[in-house]
Amino acid sequence: MSYQDKMPILRDCDRTRGTLSASLLIMGYGSYQCPQSGKAHQAIETLRQALGDRMCFIYRHFPQTSHYPQAQKAAESAESAGNQGKFWEMHDKLFNNQSLLDDAALVEYADQLGLDMQQFLQEMSTHAHAERIQSDVDSAREYGVKETPTLFVNLRHEGTANLEPFIQMILGLMNIASGPRLPDV
Repeated sequence: MSYQDKMPILRDCDRTRGTLSASLLIMGYGSYQCPQSGKAHQAIETLRQALGDRMCFIYRHFPQTSHYPQAQKAAESAESAGNQGKFWEMHDKLFNNQSLLDDAALVEYADQLGLDMQQFLQEMSTHAHAERIQSDVDSAREYGVKETPTLFVNLRHEGTANLEPFIQMILGLMNIASGPRLPDV
């Protein structure tokens, strides 16, 4: 495991879940077909449930098509759904169905989410979001990302009256891979 000294700079096009003023910001580079990214998704969801509005998650695409042939199309489907206001719904659906990401499944997920199917199919067939995804990939390379998932964490704690919850949160984050109980903060 290696650590970088700073979180990537946020961009207007970033997909955020939560408020950027939250105490905990996590930026993740992931690939919908990558099993390890799926595990990271589960861990992030556990943190979101435990921390609520004290956490914000920022997702960036890093499809690794040499290992995962449907990763690019899955990312494009998430962006197409996002174009209709349902990025996070598609994001969750893709991670919850990682073994079913063929073209027919992506169309089925779009239909289940109630997307405008004509728009979805047109965007998918023209790769309308490929440039947006490539900008995430370029950003990943700029920050030394080589594999998925890669997570950047930025914590903020104001005041010094009680640092114990802050310390416990950091310790819990560092041990999340081994499955500890999340700290009460």
